Amino acid sequence: MAKSVYIVDDNNEFRESTAWLLEGVGYCVKSYADASKAFSELSNKNIEYEEGACILMDVRMPEMSGLDLHDQLNTKGVDIPVIYMTGHASVAVAVEAMKKGAVTYLEKPLDSQMLQTALDSAFSEQYNFKNKKYNKNTESEKVDKKDNEIDKAKVVYQERYSSLTPREIEVLCGIVDGKMNKVIAYDLGISVKTIEIHRSQVKKKMQAKSAADLVKMVLTEKVV
Repeated sequence: MAKSVYIVDDNNEFRESTAWLLEGVGYCVKSYADASKAFSELSNKNIEYEEGACILMDVRMPEMSGLDLHDQLNTKGVDIPVIYMTGHASVAVAVEAMKKGAVTYLEKPLDSQMLQTALDSAFSEQYNFKNKKYNKNTESEKVDKKDNEIDKAKVVYQERYSSLTPREIEVLCGIVDGKMNKVIAYDLGISVKTIEIHRSQVKKKMQAKSAADLVKMVLTEKVV
């Protein structure tokens, strides 16, 4: 039985194209346009995920957002890894998503390689899911390999983080807290222009594409 990916997104075209892409590489995909319906089915205790599962869901949806859906699943004890997607990236949302226990946070349009990396990370943690069973040596070897990849990502993160100056670390903390440049500047007693320079250096050293990437790195302590 193939690994299962549950797509929750109210954009029909995006949902269909993503399902087609994932089915093409061997995943079993089920899609939901409505977060409430997704919650009703995914919280069903009779569902079994023999080969593991994860949820790929949009942040912004009508009636129930992805963040709200995640809260309700957590309340029900549904321990399925969640990968967030959004076309409206922001530091605040990235922080909230990661604190809820998300695997990662992807920006639309999705990069296929980043999506695959996110899925690999999600499924590498599936042996902790109560319905997940690894009875074959080959399956255990796959888990060990993915765990090694995650360990390497943490080592790379530490190497990049150690290259930051004390002042750059202070600026990074401000970014993760969701503060604007002028607020960070006020807190540190330096000019906004200086903050902009430090911010640019932090992104360069950490090799982050955006502030949201920085948040993911800091909260997971691994490169993204």
